Amino acid sequence: MSSPNKPKLVLPWKTRLSISFLTALTDAACRSDGTINRRFLSVLDRKATAKATPINGVSTKDVTVSDEHNVWFRLYTPAGDETDTITASLPVIIFFHGGGFSYLSPASIAYDAVCRRFCRKISAVVVSVNYRLTPENPYPSQYDDGESVLKFLDENKSVLPENADVSKCFLAGDSAGANLAHHVAVRVCKAGLQRIRVVGLISIQPFFGGEERTEAEIRLEGSPLVSMARTDWLWNVFLPEGSNRDHGAVNVCGPNAEDLSGLDYPDTVVFVGGFDPLNDWQRRYCDWLRKSGKNAELIEYPNMIHAFYIFPDLPEATQLIMQVKDFIHKKV
Repeated sequence: MSSPNKPKLVLPWKTRLSISFLTALTDAACRSDGTINRRFLSVLDRKATAKATPINGVSTKDVTVSDEHNVWFRLYTPAGDETDTITASLPVIIFFHGGGFSYLSPASIAYDAVCRRFCRKISAVVVSVNYRLTPENPYPSQYDDGESVLKFLDENKSVLPENADVSKCFLAGDSAGANLAHHVAVRVCKAGLQRIRVVGLISIQPFFGGEERTEAEIRLEGSPLVSMARTDWLWNVFLPEGSNRDHGAVNVCGPNAEDLSGLDYPDTVVFVGGFDPLNDWQRRYCDWLRKSGKNAELIEYPNMIHAFYIFPDLPEATQLIMQVKDFIHKKV
């Protein structure tokens, strides 16, 4: 029997229906032998094509980084009026999509819509990265691909609009994409870049974990989208053989954590949902950044689920984008 003080999850019926559909198809596509039925999954993953002609004030095009590894990005540019487009200096958001490292792409309908909203509402150039997926391409392929996109942009600024200011770059991602953004930030801090300067990191409900089962993971088992069976399956096909969930890629602030103290790690904002079973890991990440001497802000949505912001019928989805806008404008 549930406690009378326990908050109740309330979602619009359309959102609940979408989540039920997504969950059923995703679970059905994952095989017990650690493979994915990609043909079946394509039923779920409807794609949007790039549009050079602006739609709702945003034009898009796809740019190839590596044919060999199918690394590319979708570039979102705000149209604005002609004067603004020529003279205004725009920040650049380099975005990594979620999907447990195993699903989706920048062309997926939901992520195309999200990046359009970031571009239009924030007035920023958005680079949405296509990276290799698991289980066909396990760790560290995703981190390699993310870093390669930043190096490509550092060496080929001309692929961006003239008014894109690469000294005002932000790494961003949700779920697995936020995990990816963190690890790419660490790599970039170590390797250094010539032109690009990463001034902020936007971490939306990052996908972290560990061998321990946290209080939130136990209490919120059965919440939409995230279950321990699903996350265990995803980590199992992601990690090198013989590794457990305390690997540094998963448990970023655990026993195998990086030492960030000497790195110029970017200022970070972390978004957390109260009904996201991963929220204990996300709070630990924010605390760990602060203990490492980094600037980190935690923004909580007590009544929201994992990936809530991709559902545009939730008012909190728009609220999050406005908070991202505030974070970016404070840094530029």
